[in-house]
Amino acid sequence: MEKGTGKMFVFKTGKISYFCSSKCEKNMLKLKRKPHTVRWTKEFERVRKSRG
Repeated sequence: MEKGTGKMFVFKTGKISYFCSSKCEKNMLKLKRKPHTVRWTKEFERVRKSRG
């Protein structure tokens, strides 16, 4: 993500999430999708590599 772009969301617990686009934001917050189960995220690739 380029510096100066995107959106920062702060939860009530103090956890901070950064979103590159409204697509990412809606998928996580509104649709309650987990990044490690969605194929187009970097988190999915990271989890997949660690499993083998």
